[in-house]
Amino acid sequence: MLAKAYCASTFGVDAHLIDVETNAVNGLPQYYLVGLPDRAISESRDRIEAAVRNSGFEMPRGRITVNLAPANLPKEGSSFDLPIAVGLLAMSGQIRTDKLNDTLILGELALDGALRAVKGVLPVTVEARKRNMKQVVVPAANACEAAVVSGVDVFGFSHLNEVTGWLNGTSKTDPVRVDVEELFRKEQFHTVLDYSDVRGQENVKRAMEVAAAGGHNLLMVGPPGSGKTMIARRLPSILPPLSLEEALETTRIHSVAGLLTNGSSLVVRRPFRSPHHSISDAALVGGGSIPRPGEISLAHNGVLFLDELPEFRRSALEVLRQPLEDGGLTLARARFSVTYPSRFMLVASMNPSPGGDWYDPSNPDSATPGEVQRYMDRVSGPLLDRIDIHVEVRKVNYQELAAASYSEPSEAVRERVLRARERQKKRFEKMPQVFTNAHMNTRMVRRVCVIDSPGAALLKKAMSELGLSARAYDRILKVARTIADLEDCADIRAHHIAEAVQYRSMDRRSHFR
Repeated sequence: MLAKAYCASTFGVDAHLIDVETNAVNGLPQYYLVGLPDRAISESRDRIEAAVRNSGFEMPRGRITVNLAPANLPKEGSSFDLPIAVGLLAMSGQIRTDKLNDTLILGELALDGALRAVKGVLPVTVEARKRNMKQVVVPAANACEAAVVSGVDVFGFSHLNEVTGWLNGTSKTDPVRVDVEELFRKEQFHTVLDYSDVRGQENVKRAMEVAAAGGHNLLMVGPPGSGKTMIARRLPSILPPLSLEEALETTRIHSVAGLLTNGSSLVVRRPFRSPHHSISDAALVGGGSIPRPGEISLAHNGVLFLDELPEFRRSALEVLRQPLEDGGLTLARARFSVTYPSRFMLVASMNPSPGGDWYDPSNPDSATPGEVQRYMDRVSGPLLDRIDIHVEVRKVNYQELAAASYSEPSEAVRERVLRARERQKKRFEKMPQVFTNAHMNTRMVRRVCVIDSPGAALLKKAMSELGLSARAYDRILKVARTIADLEDCADIRAHHIAEAVQYRSMDRRSHFR
């Protein structure tokens, strides 16, 4: 007898429907699993047999063939355990099959028949809805994640017996429901990190505000202990909240990576990823025989923070150039390729020298100008070209640290950022894939960034006298446009240009000397 169940396998952030076909003929007991399964699927036979027997069913006899179609697509993961077990039971007549034609099933089986959580449930549920499936059966730990997708009934079960009881109609189970709007209200602005905790560094916090308002990448240069990491970790507290569309897209990536904790349903706060400088190229970009997302993709719609930037491998840093420019990352293999969305804000920090201090002519033990220059040169020009804001971070003095008053809270800064983002949303509403000033190309910069006469004269003087490169020109205009948006100015004025020029320190001939 032939039976068929449906599962799905993820490729990138998308899923493909997989037919799980089971068939048995008379003959010596043999078990064949075909259709390009990986090691985890190939080892499922013993798990499935133990789970079936320990759940009170009989394992079918004879020559059994399980085919995962289409056969030319590689499959991986343990989520095929449950659909294969259901197919075997349906093939042997131990359960009813009338619900299988419009149900997508996935889950890992324990030896006692319990269901364990699996990865990639959200994109699988999206694919089930696209294929007009009526129901999705998942482990109970994944039910809330799957239920975020509307238009399909999600059933979460904890044991194989519960699944078979539902299929046979002997037990009634209600679909899992998730109130997405309520989830957003509860979680979106819940954070313990706030800019009111940061003493001093008003110029750096101002640069962070500008970066958040325009979606600009930012580099901080300063000695250890000056607060670079502390300031960077509070950046998400002033960023606009995720929209539902952004939250779903971000959750799909985290679901494929297996980073959603049990019971989690949606990523409602912007990601903040901070990999160590010893990270490999594959961990940063993503990889594997069937590519999995790396830190670049996991930071999508959020912040990628690279502390001690010059200590990262040069090859790892250079792979940032394409996603910073395109907002996406393509991983190619011999038989297929996958594309991960990777639109993020890059925030990096570095010391001015290997010893951590600036060049100080009055201190013979300080770093020499040559040491400072060589350390700065560890970061390539093409990468710096994609960082709009460079800000110098100095040590905080005692008076600022001991001050009784607190700094401006993140909530007040976020309100200004939201107003600036709203202006940009209206400006770019007819331009696809452009959401903030940082996303503008050269043609858009020329059209959108209108400068008054004093501002144009100041920019011309800065370009010539400060030795700014041609590549800094567009960056200055983008940042100046954001500063003007924060002040609700239609045109870019001289003081907007002046502030934007200050944020291009790495382009000056002096190079922080």
